[in-house]
Amino acid sequence: MLMLTRHAADAIKGLAEAPGAEGVRISALTSVDAAAPALQVTLAPGPDPQDAVVEAEGARIFLAPDAAQALDDKVLDANVEGEEVRFAVMLQEGGDETE
Repeated sequence: MLMLTRHAADAIKGLAEAPGAEGVRISALTSVDAAAPALQVTLAPGPDPQDAVVEAEGARIFLAPDAAQALDDKVLDANVEGEEVRFAVMLQEGGDETE
């Protein structure tokens, strides 16, 4: 299951303060490279019925089935600079990082 760093949890909680947002939803975009799909993060009022829900430190992430599979053994981190949030995905065992 996807894990979150404290930075990611804080960033998601901040994003979810927007009116009507309960958390963020991550879904996979159609990608040429199925081994490393492009991911989309959007504000969401709640999970879709088929979404997996990850909760950590008060942050809620709703994972579309395709994203849940791609992120199963990963850690989500975030870097916040001003109003810009950049998420990074890493292997749980400290492996490669992708953005």
